[in-house]
Amino acid sequence: MAEAESIIGTPEVGDDAQPESVEPKGRRRIVALLVVALLAYLLDFGSKMLVVAKLEHQPPIRIIGDLLKFEAIRNPGAAFGFGEAFTIIFTCIAATVIIVIVRLSRKLYSLPWAIALGLLLGGALGNLTDRIFRSPGVFRGAVVDFIAPAHFAVFNLADSAIVCGGILIVLLSFKGLDPDGTVHKD
Repeated sequence: MAEAESIIGTPEVGDDAQPESVEPKGRRRIVALLVVALLAYLLDFGSKMLVVAKLEHQPPIRIIGDLLKFEAIRNPGAAFGFGEAFTIIFTCIAATVIIVIVRLSRKLYSLPWAIALGLLLGGALGNLTDRIFRSPGVFRGAVVDFIAPAHFAVFNLADSAIVCGGILIVLLSFKGLDPDGTVHKD
């Protein structure tokens, strides 16, 4: 009987071995997700505060000639200014993304996925903050955008975090790495 218990890992009665104290597998990954999300959110929030205070109602600042400039605009729509009449829908989508990420984090055992989801969470929170607290009103607020490359849409750091997180998720999916840390080959 003792031999069978040792094979399946059942401790014998009177075994003096102390169980190792192990940190839950996913705890570090959740901390990583939260740190990345907080960093992305704070960078976005701080940059928008600076832009509103120093750049709004001012001429654009040229960073690299005509290729890149900082120009404060308020975007009530989605990417590229589409959907200005659907601000409330974009607010609901951002809130849904946040809820899904929080729920998914309970099964998170992969550091790359934690980073990707942290970027998505931080970016979604950054733009959701604008939609809730900026004019013209709650759930109808316009997002502050300011990074203006030539021949491209004006965007902000939250948008960058969302895009980088999305690209990382696509790459992780192609590599077969799941959020729970398992690798599958399809």
